[in-house]
Amino acid sequence: MTSSEPGVGFGPADRLAQDPESVRRRFWIKFKKVVASLPFAEDLLAAYYCAFDRQTPRHVQAALLGAIAYFILPFDFVPDMLPILGFTDDAAVLATALRMVASHITPEHRDAARAALKRGVPEEE
Repeated sequence: MTSSEPGVGFGPADRLAQDPESVRRRFWIKFKKVVASLPFAEDLLAAYYCAFDRQTPRHVQAALLGAIAYFILPFDFVPDMLPILGFTDDAAVLATALRMVASHITPEHRDAARAALKRGVPEEE
């Protein structure tokens, strides 16, 4: 991701987003730990599938990888371990990214997210 590409505007997340394989690996580790407490799990998974879809334009991938990177960082503005409030900042960053690229998240991405949640916490996909 270059400085002209959209990101979440949070340096550590933007740097992490530049390494998609690290994002992929670290995403599943964190997702497995917290899926039960995420009311936005389906949206997060749909964003993940869209970000790693080869048909998704690079600028959309960059925006989504930035939001996903923010989610997987061990630190953020509101610590994730706080009950109820812990994931509000993650949800806000994801919601912003989703609004920016909503037309690129296809029914197939959403179907894959629903199927993965129905199967239980997926292995790395």
